Amino acid sequence: MDFSPIEPHQDAAMAAIVRAALKAHGLDIPGTAYFDEALDHLSVYYDRPGRAYYVLLEHGAVTGGVGLAQFEGLPGCCELQKLYLSPAAQGRGLGYRMIRFIEERARALGYRQIYLETHTNLQAAIHEYERSGYRQIPRPAAVVHTTMDRFYIKEL
Repeated sequence: MDFSPIEPHQDAAMAAIVRAALKAHGLDIPGTAYFDEALDHLSVYYDRPGRAYYVLLEHGAVTGGVGLAQFEGLPGCCELQKLYLSPAAQGRGLGYRMIRFIEERARALGYRQIYLETHTNLQAAIHEYERSGYRQIPRPAAVVHTTMDRFYIKEL
């Protein structure tokens, strides 16, 4: 398994993984990443200072991804974004590896905190975030995905 910055030819595979995961949990609804305009072009969206998106490759195939971008709600804070794995990659501890990886990238970019938002339907993700040291906080004013109902932060 290797992490690699997302490239344009990988956009469709990653968008399909995100949409399939959200649909499987009943979150293929407005107010989630399912309908993000940038979802089909993650390589373009994350190709800006302070942003990054990485795909997880297994034998050259995209099996997941995770990104980060400045969180406008707090200075010095980034948001962990779009951490998703294909069904074949789930259950092997890769979510924890992806969290550690993106936290390292956030530190390297100078962020001091990392924020994330999720939904109660995503219990496996919530479990991983909490075991990784994220603490739940009240809903910030700067929430973009209005359907999300769980919010977390971690000091880096």
